[in-house]
Amino acid sequence: MSLFPSEIAGELGLAQAFRAKQIYSWIVKGVTSFSQMKNLDKATLQILDEKCDLYSSQVYNVLKDPDGTIKLQIKLYDGNIIETVLLTDREGRKTACVSCQAGCAMKCAFCQTGQLGLSRNLEAGEIVEEFYHLEREAGTLDNIVFMGMGEPMQNLTQIRKAVEILTDPNGRNLSARRITLSTCGIIKGIYELADKGPKVHLAISLTTANPELREQLMPVTKGNPLPELKKAIQYFTDKTGSRVTFEAALLSGKNTDSESAKRLADFASGIPVYINLIPWNEVPGLEFKSPSQNECRRFVKELESYGLNVNLRVKRGSSIGGACGQLGKTIKNPQ
Repeated sequence: MSLFPSEIAGELGLAQAFRAKQIYSWIVKGVTSFSQMKNLDKATLQILDEKCDLYSSQVYNVLKDPDGTIKLQIKLYDGNIIETVLLTDREGRKTACVSCQAGCAMKCAFCQTGQLGLSRNLEAGEIVEEFYHLEREAGTLDNIVFMGMGEPMQNLTQIRKAVEILTDPNGRNLSARRITLSTCGIIKGIYELADKGPKVHLAISLTTANPELREQLMPVTKGNPLPELKKAIQYFTDKTGSRVTFEAALLSGKNTDSESAKRLADFASGIPVYINLIPWNEVPGLEFKSPSQNECRRFVKELESYGLNVNLRVKRGSSIGGACGQLGKTIKNPQ
């Protein structure tokens, strides 16, 4: 799933380059077996059967929420389990929320995945397979967001290759404008994304602009302080001409007061930004509480009073552990 036609030809030792193009074309159409590649000759099919696996991963559990959210639990070749979620908006657009790591090392205090620790980075092909597994389950997907398990800036090389494959005009041809990468605020990665691409949208999991509170909630802050993070974000917007999204998990009594709104507005000052507020989704064993609707509405109004463009997310997928911050909640050891 991570090879272009020229790479397929080289790996398989194909003398006829057009055969590699045929194989590639079938893969991006989502076939599930080599036998479905009807225009290949027997010799090429035999090479594929002997040397290749079409998928290195497999879906071993499909969870569905009554609200339409779907979560796939995917077993990797080494036994690691990752999760991929289908998100559907009010207009019916389908978004794949994909993972880029097995587990996560960031240890954000309010996130289930952060409690798992990091097993390893995913390979580009494994990321692409997530997309195709989900598309086979849910139909044609419109967008992809790197907001699943893991920190994208720690695996940017493999993400870059996966994006290149998914946006290839001769392949899946997904527009880069429909791809968003979310980071908890790794400054070095933001500069690298601005300078080297891929040219995708950037989201920052900010949660709070109070440095002391953010350091408590998000240990990454210690090595990536807010003033330097803001400079990196400004560099990205200046370099790319794109606005960014600030995401904030709303924790009742922690980051929903007037002072929190003012700090967030001050941090956003001078940046073309969209604010995405996410009422915290409860995770067993974590001490936080989800805010009430009134608490959320007051915070939205506070931010809007500063002239910010704000969206309050509707909770979806929580019954299957598919909501923001819950991935890994329902992982079970495969049989």
